[in-house]
Amino acid sequence: MAIYSADETDRFLYAPIFAIAFASFLLANQISIFIGIMTRPSSQIRDVVDADIWVMDPQTLYGDEVYALRDYDLYRVRSVPGVQWAVPLYKGTGRAKGPDGRFRSVILMGVDDATLVGAPRKMLVGSIFDLDQPDAAIIDKAGFLYFFPGEPLQAGKTLQMNERRVLIVGISDASAPFQSFPVLHTRYSQALGFVGRERNLLSFVLAQPSAGVPVPTVCKAIEATTGLRARSTAEFSFDAFLFYLRNTGIPVNFAITVMIALIVGTVIPGQTFYIFTVENLKQFGALKAIGVTNRRIVGMILLQALVVGGSGYALGMGISAAFFARTLNYMPTRGIIFPWQVMAGIGVVVLLVVGLASLISIRRVLVLEPAVVFRG
Repeated sequence: MAIYSADETDRFLYAPIFAIAFASFLLANQISIFIGIMTRPSSQIRDVVDADIWVMDPQTLYGDEVYALRDYDLYRVRSVPGVQWAVPLYKGTGRAKGPDGRFRSVILMGVDDATLVGAPRKMLVGSIFDLDQPDAAIIDKAGFLYFFPGEPLQAGKTLQMNERRVLIVGISDASAPFQSFPVLHTRYSQALGFVGRERNLLSFVLAQPSAGVPVPTVCKAIEATTGLRARSTAEFSFDAFLFYLRNTGIPVNFAITVMIALIVGTVIPGQTFYIFTVENLKQFGALKAIGVTNRRIVGMILLQALVVGGSGYALGMGISAAFFARTLNYMPTRGIIFPWQVMAGIGVVVLLVVGLASLISIRRVLVLEPAVVFRG
């Protein structure tokens, strides 16, 4: 194509490549972190894999603010046609105190005494069946490292809640909650003692539909029969996502960063392509004068844009992958990953960005008269 100096080549290549790489990294980083953070409010919901239906008070909008049910609501749910079984679940917060005096609020999950439905399934130390022991509880890895820093993961440690001993019989790999509190699982009857007796402490009823009965059908039957709110696991998880989406400033803050990345990724490559085209108008004119068609010239410009966009995209994705690989096992950011869907989506965005940036240059070339090559 056109002949230009090495300095011009560097200016043409490096600026847009690094601009696209920076924009791609910002997009990947912020979108992935946003997804990770916004799925955390439903982490304890998704960790319950034994039951498909969550039953709650009609005024309970999401999992972190719960209006307690009455104890006999459990039996009302069990009597609904299509319900195979139903068990109680307590979800609330308490204050745990370590042996050295340090304390912290914890998320307390009280699972059914008989079936242990709702107990964590990803265990690092011990077994969920160890909850049969007196005062037994399972703590997540982040909580153990907070209360017992520098010590190896092991059972047998003790905490204190509501002036009662809490015996750590296992360590789980529970999903990270939104507020980064330690997660403590115990039996339902034990949880009531750890938090202190109130009139109503039944947070949710976990239910499972009978074989062959669709979950939505059972949910509607529960609501019609009991007047309570019944949601599937997926629906209840989405309720938590919507609540934080509508009632916090998280989406706005991340959206600002994403917009900055899009502006940087569009303006700098567009400006660079345009300057390059203006500085090489005579060369483009020479090509048109010797018979090169507009279609071929447009193809050459788009090829250059694709090479620049692909290089910047690859560099940005590589930096992003390295970032998430480095922070994956860091306790405060655990569970925040780099989804392939985000990578694919950013690839489409970069393709559109370089295409839009190229349009400015293409238009200048298309209206160029070949006679410009003969001018002084």
